Amino acid sequence: MASEGLARVLAALLGGQGVSVHGYDSKPAGEPPAPVRLRKNVCYVVLAVFLNEQDEVLLIQEAKKECRGSWYLPAGRMEPGETIVEALQREVKEEAGLYCEPLTLLSVEERGPSWIRFVFLAQATGGILKTSKEADAESLQAGWYPRSSLPTPLRAQDILHLVELAARYRQQARHPLLLPQELPCSLVCQRLVATFTSVQTVWVLVGTEGMPHLPITACGFSPMEQRGGIKMAILRLLQECLTLHHLAVETKGLLGLQHLGKDHADGICLNVLVTVAFRNPGMQSEPPKVRGENFFWWKVMEEDLQSQLLQRLQESSVVPVNR
Repeated sequence: MASEGLARVLAALLGGQGVSVHGYDSKPAGEPPAPVRLRKNVCYVVLAVFLNEQDEVLLIQEAKKECRGSWYLPAGRMEPGETIVEALQREVKEEAGLYCEPLTLLSVEERGPSWIRFVFLAQATGGILKTSKEADAESLQAGWYPRSSLPTPLRAQDILHLVELAARYRQQARHPLLLPQELPCSLVCQRLVATFTSVQTVWVLVGTEGMPHLPITACGFSPMEQRGGIKMAILRLLQECLTLHHLAVETKGLLGLQHLGKDHADGICLNVLVTVAFRNPGMQSEPPKVRGENFFWWKVMEEDLQSQLLQRLQESSVVPVNR
């Protein structure tokens, strides 16, 4: 019965859906983490990449004093009470004058759990492109520019990689379309789909506290976890149940993103695909031994789920997480 429940949850996550967060299997040492609040202990940024049929990119000209006159992709900080999509649509309307719909999450960038940027591929659905006559504190103007010859100066070079990422995705999608799921969460946390593979067999790490479930680790805000990034919370959880010195752990990327924003629920849950492997595989065909009774390896028996997992792993068919 537990296996059926786990299979349903895994299928939902592989389909980009969300699953409610009811507790945490690993938390930072010391004081229990306080609920996250935008503008207090976390900053989320949204950014949109638009490409039209002429292979042109939508850029806005900055109005802020420190970068006035430079060009950048539509982007800005989320406000309390907003969903991620609402924040994206607001920023694009304010800076470019256009209504839009996000098509997919392209990447997530982080500087530790207190600063996270969500990058979307989006399409315009209406509105009127902002001209210099409508210049205000949000932007001076917006325009479409050939991807091969963007205007200068750019506010920062980091958008060049994002534009190319969007162009490659349009040419050949590396992962399924993925949009945020509106589910509440009080912390910045990660749900692990932590896998061990051998030949054509896949095991997934499962937490036992309460009903068997995919484990969730809460991110901390200590200087060490900030410096190390959100992967530190993943390593902390795995260290609690596995002997890591002879294992290689790799975060492949995101299967999904959960956030609500309403009712002071500013936390996010990243559903993360992780691989665990022996550094010297040898004849090891079984997953590494689990310490204690709080976790176990679940052998995925459903053929469809197993093939989906193997395909996503082999093709790295996930949304990348970058520092």
